[in-house]
Amino acid sequence: MVGVSVTVVKTIDQARAAITGVASVGLVPTMGALHDGHGALLERARAENELVVVSNFVNPLQFDRDEDYQNYPRDLAGDAELVTRYGADVMFAPSVEEMYPILPPMVSVSAGEMGRIFEGASRPGHFDGVCTVVTKLWNILRPEPGTAFRSYFGRKDAQQLAILTRMAEELNIPVEIVPVDLVRAPSGLALSSRNQRLDESGRERARGLSQGLNFLREQAEAGHRLDLDRARELVAAEEQVTLDYLEVVDPATLQPLEDLSAPLATPALALVAAWVPPVRLIDNMMLEPPQRRPRD
Repeated sequence: MVGVSVTVVKTIDQARAAITGVASVGLVPTMGALHDGHGALLERARAENELVVVSNFVNPLQFDRDEDYQNYPRDLAGDAELVTRYGADVMFAPSVEEMYPILPPMVSVSAGEMGRIFEGASRPGHFDGVCTVVTKLWNILRPEPGTAFRSYFGRKDAQQLAILTRMAEELNIPVEIVPVDLVRAPSGLALSSRNQRLDESGRERARGLSQGLNFLREQAEAGHRLDLDRARELVAAEEQVTLDYLEVVDPATLQPLEDLSAPLATPALALVAAWVPPVRLIDNMMLEPPQRRPRD
């Protein structure tokens, strides 16, 4: 299918009509501003499904400031070119009115306590908005019974991935969530739509996030005690970079590990967020104890 222009649909009825009569559907939910990190999700979906659908919707419920919502980059034509290159069949690009006839909606989905820590603490209500829109997308694009349905998410948004995995389990939603490893630039910077707002000097300053994470990964693999203070210094070493948080957590619950006085005995997850003007960036990395192979 690579090279065949993606079919862009803008209504729920059109989207549902597009997913009939196939053996499997792979959904890649996005907010547009697509890049090669999204391409990795599409490649995985293309390899595993007969039909690949990408949603392209800037969800107003995920923003706590209208200014951020209005300034979010939008380029539907460019996004269509990228998803065509990666072999998507359908792009669902609804209007706000199509997704939310009434705003705010009467019914929403709460992310619970897991949605109020880390990114949720900095962006109140963000994960409730994520859970609400993803539930709607799964309901809209879920194929008929007997058809395999998979939804692809990047490991870069580790908190989002953990919350959505838990939500699908608790709400008994028949979807297979497929995590896909994040993609990094040669500098180590995790690919993100927010990077579009960084100039060259900003991208250079942002390298500290991956440097702090790599420092912790190397310590874990060597069997050393994790030095969080030193890792935090590495993140914020450049001028104008302000660290929000850098913590080591349980990968499933996202609860911070209480005792880092000894080397890791089981895998853990390092989460980081920092302001690199004019954007706030997040990143993460799995930390593996000795004798375990780290994920690329």
